[in-house]
Amino acid sequence: MDITAFLRELLFGHDCVILPGFGGFIGNYTPARIDRDSGSFYPPVKQISFNRNLNNNDGLLIGKISTATGVNYGDARTLVENFVADQRRKLDKGEKIVFDHIGTFVNNQEGNVLFEPDRSVNYHLDSYGLESFQCLPLEGYDVRKRIIKHSGKDPVKQASIRKLLWRAAVIIPLLVVILAVPLKNGRIQTSSLNPLVTAELEHNKKALQEVVIDETPQAEEISQPAPDNQPVEIIKPVTTEAVVETSGYFLITGSFKSEENAYQQVDMLKADGFVAEVIKAPNGFYRVSAMICSNLEIALFKKDSLSKKYPQTWVSKKR
Repeated sequence: MDITAFLRELLFGHDCVILPGFGGFIGNYTPARIDRDSGSFYPPVKQISFNRNLNNNDGLLIGKISTATGVNYGDARTLVENFVADQRRKLDKGEKIVFDHIGTFVNNQEGNVLFEPDRSVNYHLDSYGLESFQCLPLEGYDVRKRIIKHSGKDPVKQASIRKLLWRAAVIIPLLVVILAVPLKNGRIQTSSLNPLVTAELEHNKKALQEVVIDETPQAEEISQPAPDNQPVEIIKPVTTEAVVETSGYFLITGSFKSEENAYQQVDMLKADGFVAEVIKAPNGFYRVSAMICSNLEIALFKKDSLSKKYPQTWVSKKR
């Protein structure tokens, strides 16, 4: 069974994927860059390198195969072992083996495995759909040759003295009329130049007096103190206590279709000092919980340290 498809899928989401008994594939991140000599722009890239010393089983690849194919953990491990043994035989014969869209392997004269990555594939998810492009500078453009051209518009004409005098003759009488209606001692004085203005001011004055008359008894009623023999009811503000809902978060290190495989991982966690247990999921799988945390921040902190040995660890809220 060719398992390179599972390797490619895991490389998009992980920086290190180990093929047990063969070696580890490591993702190396390179930020976006510009080649000023050629005018080329390159997006961020995650290229793959190989380390043959990383050959211990971390459960990531085998767990992925077990989940995707529906076989148990032991059968998935057997598939990986058979695949690695087949690749080893080809290398010993001097053949060149190819992992599609990952790279090629070949043995050198000393018997060491040499890896050549496929540089046409970018495993950086944020660069999906981005390709390098070239942008050459403009030729024959000199900013020093720019000149300020005449817009061709007629010059702005200044207003004549006759128009200024006409405007002043209109504005000054209006200002005199406005200033002839001053406010003194809270009373409104009106000018008799316009009878419509006088009627409007009289109407506003009556409306203002009615509002003052309506509001005065209410102000006096509020200012009167309560009698001594009349009990005064004190209304206390209603306070509501926040209900704190206690909940927990599981640190799930694996999900298995076989209960036996789940308890094998529980034994491994207990050997490391964790209070592990098996939780049956709604889909029929058996999840392994390494511990329970009281809040999400602690759970995420513990997940980072636990993921070094169990890369598939995730946080699940306690129902």
